[in-house]
Amino acid sequence: MPRPAQPGQRYVAGLDGIRAIAVLAVIAYHLNLRGARGGMLGVGVFFTLSGYLITDLLLGHWRRNGNLGLRNFWLRRARRLLPALFLTLAAVSVWVALFDASQLGAVRHQVFAASLYFSNWWTIAQHGSYFARFATPLPLDHLWSLAIEEQFYIVWPWLLLAGIWMLRSRSRVALVTLAGAVASALAMALIYHRGYDPTRVYEGTDTRAFGLLAGAALAMVWPSDLPSAASRPAVRKLLDWAGLAGLAGILILVASTGSFSPFLYPYGFVLLSVVTAAVIAAVVNPASRLGPILGWRPLRWIGVRSYGLYLWHWPIIVLASPGQARVDWARRAVAVAVTFVVASLSWRHVEEPIRHGALGRLWRQIRSGALRLDVRRRLLAAAGTALGVLVLPLVSLAGVLPAASAGPGRTAANVTPLARPAHRSEAGTSATSCRSVVYIGDSTSEGEVSPEYIPDSSRRLDAQLARVGVRSTHTEISGARSIVETYKGEPNAATVANEYVSRGFTGCWILALGTNEVDNVYDHSPVGFSARIARMMSIAGREPVLWVDAVSLLASGGYGEESMQRWNRALLTACRHYPTMRVFDWAAQARQRWFIADGIHYTSPGYVRRTHAIAQALAEAFPAGDHRSTSCVVR
Repeated sequence: MPRPAQPGQRYVAGLDGIRAIAVLAVIAYHLNLRGARGGMLGVGVFFTLSGYLITDLLLGHWRRNGNLGLRNFWLRRARRLLPALFLTLAAVSVWVALFDASQLGAVRHQVFAASLYFSNWWTIAQHGSYFARFATPLPLDHLWSLAIEEQFYIVWPWLLLAGIWMLRSRSRVALVTLAGAVASALAMALIYHRGYDPTRVYEGTDTRAFGLLAGAALAMVWPSDLPSAASRPAVRKLLDWAGLAGLAGILILVASTGSFSPFLYPYGFVLLSVVTAAVIAAVVNPASRLGPILGWRPLRWIGVRSYGLYLWHWPIIVLASPGQARVDWARRAVAVAVTFVVASLSWRHVEEPIRHGALGRLWRQIRSGALRLDVRRRLLAAAGTALGVLVLPLVSLAGVLPAASAGPGRTAANVTPLARPAHRSEAGTSATSCRSVVYIGDSTSEGEVSPEYIPDSSRRLDAQLARVGVRSTHTEISGARSIVETYKGEPNAATVANEYVSRGFTGCWILALGTNEVDNVYDHSPVGFSARIARMMSIAGREPVLWVDAVSLLASGGYGEESMQRWNRALLTACRHYPTMRVFDWAAQARQRWFIADGIHYTSPGYVRRTHAIAQALAEAFPAGDHRSTSCVVR
């Protein structure tokens, strides 16, 4: 993320403007702002920019000196990156130890992984979910991207050196680099599975390397010390228009692309790398008119401090709202203000002095016994900065911190019940009038019939439905199933239901659909919630339908809590129009401890509870005898 300090390398102010846009997008995304649903793409912008700058720096050194200067390169990287990182890790550790000791164990693991720059692989190895963390965030969740960049800084110079020696041509090295980028993008496409948490492809070094390699390839064919041809009017106009289109592309992607959108993996990320490369190519042209725009002083100020802003913003946001998925406007404003103040202090008194050799000078003066007064003052300033970054967030946020957060037994994502439910007896209704049932579900239902999740067969879905009187159960469960859309040749829910009707099925329907409907509508499907529900109800006709509502621990995006609740409200509205329809308010019963790390699917205990609850809800919605519930909602 930071710009390299290298003698002889031209400073391009517009590149700091690109950094500013990227870091502001990430901060907006982490604050869950509506206009930044794809703000996490700012990290992808950083990747392409870093790939360009690092490769441009190394090749520039090669042209001037005949070598890559790896020892000095890595020393400069360490001076630039490590002080601010270690200060952040120390501050977060102190915060957690003093004010939230329950997270100390988890944060200790994060500190260890971040110190060695393998946070991304640590999360993947633990089967964690980057996106589910917004429900129960930890203060160092965001360091995965720095891990990928540092891994690139360590490995890429060796690969570049090997390419220079073996291929002996910049164009051939660029082609091989592009081939590596294509391989990385293909890996993302092959590993990604729609309907499942994308953390593996989102944080994997192998599946994100294409952004870095795209920037590296650009540096080989369009270095910052451009030939004079770049200043020709025709070339300048072409570059400026390409850069302007690229900038518009970045902003459109940030504003419109959700984190769970299948388009992202890999098409959206590849497109992001291409449009970012276009902006970089335009900005590094000395004759560019786009460069001065992106080099606007406020953007440049933010861009220069983007590394510190990225490091500090997420811990401060988490501190502002411990245990909460949402951050209200007061906390957002204070968190942003504190982030800018702390990042500025860190940049002025820690990062810049160390970057320019302050530690070496200090060590020499200590050894010689000639520690000057001005150096002592700077040491005091640095110590004051360190103390400030520890204390300032606590003091500033003290007035807006919530008194307490809910315990682990709270309902998932603070769900609001749909409506007043049907009353149940203390023992619950024991039997249903449904004798045959077709159960249609997506990946959130797979564990209900799986011996892996529910080893005891008496607790699986068919046995639980038999417990309440169902004699014949037909399960139609498929991972990415949706009412309208199809995936990898699997029939959609409407097709499956029509097949049963065509075979003369009569009986009850249980529809555990909604999770993928929400994501598809979020990604601008022309078929809205009401039309999807109506399609299934028209197929069911006069037969009873129990529809299980949707729930998520995620705070935002296509699979986020807000989107799920909009779907659930659409179910309630439809229920009032269809006398044969009932809605099971599973969202009001689900507990956070029943979810796996992705915040959407369930643990074994969660699936056991869910199958029991669905069977009981069927008995209450459509009981045996003449006691059918008149309420739309069953809980």
